[in-house]
Amino acid sequence: MTSDTPLIELSGIRKSYGGQAGEPAVEILHGIDLTIHAGEFVALIGASGSGKSTLMHLLGCLDRPSAGAYHFAGRDIADFGPDELAWLRREAFGFVFQGYHLIRTLDASHNVQVPAVYAGASVEERSARAAALLTRLGLGERAGHRPSQLSGGQQQRVSIARALMNGGHVILADEPTGALDSKSGVEVMALLRELAEAGHTVILITHDPQVAAQARRVVRISDGNIVEDTAGADSGAISGQASLDPAHFMEHLAQGVASGASWLADIREALGSAWRTLWVSRFRTLLTLLGIVIGVASVIVLMAVGQGTSEATLAKMAAFGNTHRMSIRPDTYGTRGLRGVLTEADVRLVREVPNVDIAMPFLTGSAMLRAGATDASAALWSMGHEGVRLFNWQLARGVFFSAEDEAHIATVAVLGKTVSDRFFAGQSPVGEYVLLNSVPFRVIGELAETGEPEGDNLVAIPFSTASRRVLGTPYPGLIQVKVHDPERINRTVDDIGTALEQAHRVRDFAVANNPARAKQQNDAAKQQSLLLALIAGISLVVGGIGVMNIMLMAVKERTREIGIRMATGARQRDIQRQFLTEAVMVSLVGGVAGLVIGLAIGAALIFWEVPVVFSIRAMLLAFGCAVATGLIFGFMPARQASRLDPVVALAGE
Repeated sequence: MTSDTPLIELSGIRKSYGGQAGEPAVEILHGIDLTIHAGEFVALIGASGSGKSTLMHLLGCLDRPSAGAYHFAGRDIADFGPDELAWLRREAFGFVFQGYHLIRTLDASHNVQVPAVYAGASVEERSARAAALLTRLGLGERAGHRPSQLSGGQQQRVSIARALMNGGHVILADEPTGALDSKSGVEVMALLRELAEAGHTVILITHDPQVAAQARRVVRISDGNIVEDTAGADSGAISGQASLDPAHFMEHLAQGVASGASWLADIREALGSAWRTLWVSRFRTLLTLLGIVIGVASVIVLMAVGQGTSEATLAKMAAFGNTHRMSIRPDTYGTRGLRGVLTEADVRLVREVPNVDIAMPFLTGSAMLRAGATDASAALWSMGHEGVRLFNWQLARGVFFSAEDEAHIATVAVLGKTVSDRFFAGQSPVGEYVLLNSVPFRVIGELAETGEPEGDNLVAIPFSTASRRVLGTPYPGLIQVKVHDPERINRTVDDIGTALEQAHRVRDFAVANNPARAKQQNDAAKQQSLLLALIAGISLVVGGIGVMNIMLMAVKERTREIGIRMATGARQRDIQRQFLTEAVMVSLVGGVAGLVIGLAIGAALIFWEVPVVFSIRAMLLAFGCAVATGLIFGFMPARQASRLDPVVALAGE
């Protein structure tokens, strides 16, 4: 390759549309041959429908020819992949469109910076260059204004600044003055002439002969054919060196395609761009967030309430030792329905079973209690001296009766909180006497309040005393058992059953397995919590579908923006990352908002004394699912956006 190598060389270029699904093909360009050298100022002129815009799209690598060869800087671009074409558009071309084609959500400065973003320039570098270009074009004070806040001439100058951001070696200007008033049109043409004088290759597409006359070379197109070309010996002459050297430009292709910004810079840029886009459409973004917010908050709150309810149930059971306690009661046996009897000998037998911590006789009844001038009925619980430990009671005053009290059939009593308050009005009952069924008992202790009516409205006395002096039966109604290890409870139940059945020779008893029931209740509560969480998770799925729907709409609404980004050098993965980041950001913001709202609702429930236990795992699960929702449901719209054809996208509304 020599320095005489043309910058652009078209040979037999044809372009057809249609020809699919039975539709006839329409050929727009009919064998175009065109050569353009670096530094030329060329005007392509023709009437509407002549094919000049189609030719411009082919020249700018926005479209591919149906037939023929296109050599850029000596290289046939027919085999270029999407990333190589994106690099070529980014490094070689700068587009100036009739409709300006600025991204509406970005201000002037960020619009100008777009090509440098995809070139991997640092924030500082591209910000400084954008500021310099806007100042040079008289827009230094308008850098922070969005397109809707700029006049047509100002928007076109922003478009020119964007075209120059990465060097703009080849300026493709499509009807650059078509939408401008005469004054603005003159200013834009003056800028293009200045660029041509500075060594840029300027290709001007126009239908206006007066505009075309300002170029050094005019190529007239009619009905898809070049009918006139004023190329001469001095048509490519420039006052200085051309800004691009065809002999060396393509040497950087492979390196340029492979290089770019770091992944961290790419992510930071994608997040920043996504945030700006979502903020501009914040009302619609807020509506999109609702599904994610509701889903995350629901998962957190329902799992917290479920966990709190489960732990509250276990705590209540633990208050009476139910998590380690079971009971043995007489049961019927035989065909005649005979009922068995438990004895104190059975208590001693059970006490010898492995894993049994406590085994004691237990008998309940109702007794008339009198103290002073007050009398009332109260529940009477008779038990062994280890009852305070078996039921996990705490003493507010005094002591519990002892083994010695049991042995001596002592008439001593321990009052529950409700009974004590009823008869002694909050004063200490210890040392006082009460009558139980006319038998005087000395009060030796008062139980701390348990919060349960069953545990507070009772009088506890030794079993030996109750069976012989109050209730009149030597047989326990139950044998209360506490185990060391509740995990071995099922084996312990089997061992107790074997021991008693061998002693009785019949199975005339039944075992109520409280720890197993507690575990079943806890498992059921967990299953219910999981079910509630799954129901709440449906909100996340619905929210994800909402994200996908909104993103699909965004792709349709922002088709032109996608085309602009592609024209300025965005690769397919850049477009995909951009839209996927927006979807993830919606989910991320929704996840954070849902987390905060869920915690706030949980705090309110705690204030209303609803049992709530927050789970870090539940929070991480809900938040992770929200982000995953954005990834999963945002992928298809992002993929669809990345696969749009640049020309079709640019023509979108």
